[in-house]
Amino acid sequence: MAQTLKFGKGTWATKTGSSMAYNDQNGNYKPLPFNVERDSIATRVNKEGLIEVVGKDKLRIDYTDSAKGVALLENSATNYVLKSDDILSTYQSQNGNVSDANNPINSFNNSIQIEYDASNNSLVYKRDFNPTIGTTYTISCFVQMNDNSEPLQTVDANSGDFSLINNNTTVNASDIKTERIGSTNVYKVSATKTATDTNNRFGIIKYSTQSLKGFKVSGFQLEQNSFATSYIPTSGSTVQRQADVVNGSGNSEVFNDSEGVLFTDSATLVEGEDIRIIGLSDGSTNNRISITYHSTENRIQIYGDKNGTIFNLEYLNAIKTDYNKVAVKYNASSVDFYYNGFLVDTVVPSDMFDSNILNSLNFDRVDNGNNFYGKTKEIGYYDATLTDSELEYLTSYRSLNELVTELNLNTL
Repeated sequence: MAQTLKFGKGTWATKTGSSMAYNDQNGNYKPLPFNVERDSIATRVNKEGLIEVVGKDKLRIDYTDSAKGVALLENSATNYVLKSDDILSTYQSQNGNVSDANNPINSFNNSIQIEYDASNNSLVYKRDFNPTIGTTYTISCFVQMNDNSEPLQTVDANSGDFSLINNNTTVNASDIKTERIGSTNVYKVSATKTATDTNNRFGIIKYSTQSLKGFKVSGFQLEQNSFATSYIPTSGSTVQRQADVVNGSGNSEVFNDSEGVLFTDSATLVEGEDIRIIGLSDGSTNNRISITYHSTENRIQIYGDKNGTIFNLEYLNAIKTDYNKVAVKYNASSVDFYYNGFLVDTVVPSDMFDSNILNSLNFDRVDNGNNFYGKTKEIGYYDATLTDSELEYLTSYRSLNELVTELNLNTL
């Protein structure tokens, strides 16, 4: 038994058009590159917690929520804010105690300073976009509080530090998100709402009844999405980031058709909107093993196809937007589905693959359908089955060392 394919786990090698997975059997490293396509620039958060631009056709290794980095794959999105990082005069409505910040938030050339005003609501609104009724929009921006605390974004004008305005109103509490950028004191805040009218007030407001705290804000983004994606800089017009497409790692010598283990440590961008797949195949949809993040909420599916279904397993209590360690062990006598340290489903397959069939690992269904959009810490493949205890250990969601690293704890 050998781990014939490794990808990630803090070891990243990327260049334009490819990103390396590798085989290190017997200490002999052999590159197994993925093909990477994205017909536009995009941004990532680097190790220092700064937002930086990555060129087209290059995989982004993002450090927003992981000290070891994750492979970030996203769907296409457009920022409808015409000048995302510019002086205050570019915003159509202003009021209260607002000004251009003397010292912008790191990563940005300009920021807006918003302070408490007992007499007026302090606000910055965009009014040059016409929403479509029934369409879901997400507004997001980057905030740094004057006292470097975590911002409290609320839907209640009588609490918190500020509110985001989406389609002229605040949003449901469940549609508010706050995410710290690495270990910095900068936070990305967002709010999602389905438009109920054509009112074009999108922005940020600090009510006079909210806290006394001031803050800087920059990097405004308005996108037609049910969640906030990575920052898309604009400087006078709308800008579209194209989708990431990553596939084609490995060959028939790497993957064992009769038995093996495929392992991932990944999170989707959204809980349930479309099917997202990471899997092995012969380059077609006829022969494949798929780890499927289903469009149904909380559902992850393991699917095997040999010109028809040969096994189908599922787990219905997953939180797909969390990092989940998933492993599928397959051979002629059983297929086992492990999820975060536990065996959650097992089945006897109706058939198994012929020799020299499985030859590639893809972040999609193979035919560029059901592309995986999410964050991946690690992928591994073993060319023989593992024991139950090995699979439990492999998929244990957090080891002590991982907890120490991810929570920035000090060992005694």
